[in-house]
Amino acid sequence: MSNVNSAAKKPTALRGGARRIVMIAMLSAVAFVLQFLDFSIPFLIPSFVKMDVSDLPALIGAFSMGPVAGSVICVIKNLLHMLIKGSTGGVGELCNALLGIAFVVPAALIYRGMRKNPASSPEEAKRKGRIAALVGCLVGSAAMGILSVPINYFITYPMYTIFMPMDAIIGMYQKLIPSVNGLLSCLVIFNMPFTFVKGILCSIITFLIYKPISGFIKGR
Repeated sequence: MSNVNSAAKKPTALRGGARRIVMIAMLSAVAFVLQFLDFSIPFLIPSFVKMDVSDLPALIGAFSMGPVAGSVICVIKNLLHMLIKGSTGGVGELCNALLGIAFVVPAALIYRGMRKNPASSPEEAKRKGRIAALVGCLVGSAAMGILSVPINYFITYPMYTIFMPMDAIIGMYQKLIPSVNGLLSCLVIFNMPFTFVKGILCSIITFLIYKPISGFIKGR
């Protein structure tokens, strides 16, 4: 009997694995498309720093399938972008992938960890799920914002200096706040809160659409 049960479980496991691969591929494709729908907010940050919600599919994938799936979506999205539109030798895509992973991994770990404790009722389970998602998104957004400083300081902006002198880059920040002095100050004052807001924007959209989408991803 145990052999029969094991044989029956194998096709189910294979189907589940195949579905997981398909969902990761689908979410990666959506993230890739969203990456092209970026826009600048010139009165808040220099126009070469773009806002987008391409980390949204990765966050949904991380919540529904785990942090590894979310990280894979971040990587595939940027590999596609590098192959089709890449103009920075992969440096911009590398930084985008690192920031996306910094966002979705802590968010998913907290979300899944806080939901492990059993709930006494469906209402309590729903409430705990919302709290876990909220805490996870806040921590993930903060992690992405904080890590944006060293990632941009040591990787992204040294690459930018190939095309534009550092003084000119800092000058674009000084047009908004003349008192800023030095790249580190620019990143802390502008890029860190900007990146945090980007995470919050992705989180808000996830809260609005996650419930019906997660059922489809999980095959319910």
